[in-house]
Amino acid sequence: MEFSLNVMDMVFIVGSLGIVVAVGMWVARKKRESSSDYFLASRKLSWWLIGTSVVATSVSSEQIVGTVGAGYKYGMGIANWEWFSLLTYTLVIVFFVPVYVVNKITTVSEFYLKRFGPLCSNIYSWVMLVAYVFVFMVPVLYGGSLALSKLTGFNFYAILWLTVVLVGMYTIKGGLRSVMWTDLLQCAFLVGGGLVLFLIALSYIPGGWSAMVKASPDRFHLYRPPGDKMAPFLGMICLALGVGVFYQATNQVMIQRIFGAKSTRDGMLGMIFAGFINFVRPCVTVFLGFIVYHWIYKMGRAEPLSNLDETFPFALTTFAPAWGLRGIVLAGFLAAIMSTISSLVNSIATIFALDVYKKFRPQASEHTIIRSGQIVAGLAIIIAALVAPMVERFGGIFQYFQTGVTYIGTPFASIYLMGLFWKRTNYAGAIGGLATGFISTIVILTGLKITGWYVHWAYVGFSVQILTMLGSVVFSLMTAPPAESQWKPFLWRPSMLRQYSDGEKIPWYKTITFWYFMYAAIWFYIYWRFW
Repeated sequence: MEFSLNVMDMVFIVGSLGIVVAVGMWVARKKRESSSDYFLASRKLSWWLIGTSVVATSVSSEQIVGTVGAGYKYGMGIANWEWFSLLTYTLVIVFFVPVYVVNKITTVSEFYLKRFGPLCSNIYSWVMLVAYVFVFMVPVLYGGSLALSKLTGFNFYAILWLTVVLVGMYTIKGGLRSVMWTDLLQCAFLVGGGLVLFLIALSYIPGGWSAMVKASPDRFHLYRPPGDKMAPFLGMICLALGVGVFYQATNQVMIQRIFGAKSTRDGMLGMIFAGFINFVRPCVTVFLGFIVYHWIYKMGRAEPLSNLDETFPFALTTFAPAWGLRGIVLAGFLAAIMSTISSLVNSIATIFALDVYKKFRPQASEHTIIRSGQIVAGLAIIIAALVAPMVERFGGIFQYFQTGVTYIGTPFASIYLMGLFWKRTNYAGAIGGLATGFISTIVILTGLKITGWYVHWAYVGFSVQILTMLGSVVFSLMTAPPAESQWKPFLWRPSMLRQYSDGEKIPWYKTITFWYFMYAAIWFYIYWRFW
């Protein structure tokens, strides 16, 4: 069956783009007088904006294509990539949000500066600026543009540069506030369109979900043994404590929403709300692959796919009716690209303006600081677009992104945890730990390549995390302890949790405790049900 778009599809696609850009520009119309207003939305973000933005930013184009294909081949275990968030979100809610909000942290680099020292902060700032362009933004632009080009027949470069122009228009002008409001719309497009496609595709299977489970019971288990190559359960735990902490808690792109929260409670509740939305995310991604598998292998309605990345286009071509659903789904796909890129662009502007430019020119006006961030953000998205076509030379999108994030982020997350929980961690411990982590990564990867051994990258990352922390301990104990003023404000303590309501008396059904346990109860039920 040949894929094509009709007039109604194009109306949905163009209409959704128009709405997102119009809202972004409308929010951006107000002149941002202060850096706090531009970069942190004046710290007035509510929980529902934070939650939808976290989801919209974390779901990107290459993830949709990759997880649908992986679900087609490997089954339920791939859903762990969407559902296994309780542990990481709990760490963020309990340990990170209170420290961030109470200390009014603006950037992750600021935490490293105040807790450890300038060199540690500078290393983070420059590494992240480079990584956000070449490791984060490039594969999203490439994967999204390539998939849309293959589906629609439109020119790859036209899609690529149109995305750059549209995202740049409202993100660079409006700052975090524009990002948050457009993320709200894009989350609705993404989840709504994906759910509709999943339900319609499921209706093509006689007997529905139960029939698929009965036909292939071994494919419907979340637990995968430690040696599994895609989603070992033990590996997921390792990732939650390492890369998960980096991605959700010490990654400027994700945590900037928390910095902009109007209260500790809003920051915590925003993460919980994101957790609730995540319960339906596999329907948008992974489960679509189950339907394609059953359609091909159990019903014999098509030939097996030669490439896993063809699964998403196959599902869209086969199951989406001609009354505009393809346009709705592609609008959601575009939303996934744009929301991730806009968040990356905004974080690049924030880190450069506040952690690089402001250090060189501390007396610069607020307008000049904002302008410096806007200029660098514009350059960053242009460079990413120029580099994007080269991704295929590095082993494909998934490998390019996952390995890059793991090996860059793990040492930073490890040092952050040391500073959060051990007051003896000092400047030398932070720098020595980072050096240990990056050197260990190079040594381990080189050794694995020489010996030809396969070790899942989750275990490699966890090994690097342990070595980084041990290195930090050794260097800290070899040198003088930090001053109390350097560790006390940032050392987590249970009393911080009492501040989440900011002194406001609220009904029990609005408390963080109530909603957290609701979230946790559903999570445990899902894992019990599909274990």
